[in-house]
Amino acid sequence: MITLNIDPDYLHVLILKVRAIMAREEQDTPDPGGNATDDEVPATLQELPDDLSREEVVEEIQGLGPDQQAKLVALMWLGRGDGEPEHWQDLVADAGDRREIPTEDYLLGHPLVADYWADGLERLGYESMVGGTGRLK
Repeated sequence: MITLNIDPDYLHVLILKVRAIMAREEQDTPDPGGNATDDEVPATLQELPDDLSREEVVEEIQGLGPDQQAKLVALMWLGRGDGEPEHWQDLVADAGDRREIPTEDYLLGHPLVADYWADGLERLGYESMVGGTGRLK
């Protein structure tokens, strides 16, 4: 199993927080009917003025070191199929090298980031913590 240098329990809390934000976003997205696979997905997570949970997630990501932020990006890439577990170190290096915008903006700009993180954890061998559908057990 690859060592993340990020506590998996912390990642699970982060995944749950982002999913809570996404649940609110999904409630505000109208259902256009038809086939869900070709429906538009919001480009970013919605921020409500009286809700500080997005701000909390932003601060948590900002509080991580550059290496840990790169690992969050690499974990997302791995979870969405942009790489293989055996190339983990290359993914992390690429994430650090390609940083052009703040990491929190990049990550939260992907509406499925929580699912990608969960799937990435599973692909890295953290099955005891992540179910086969990418959902937390």
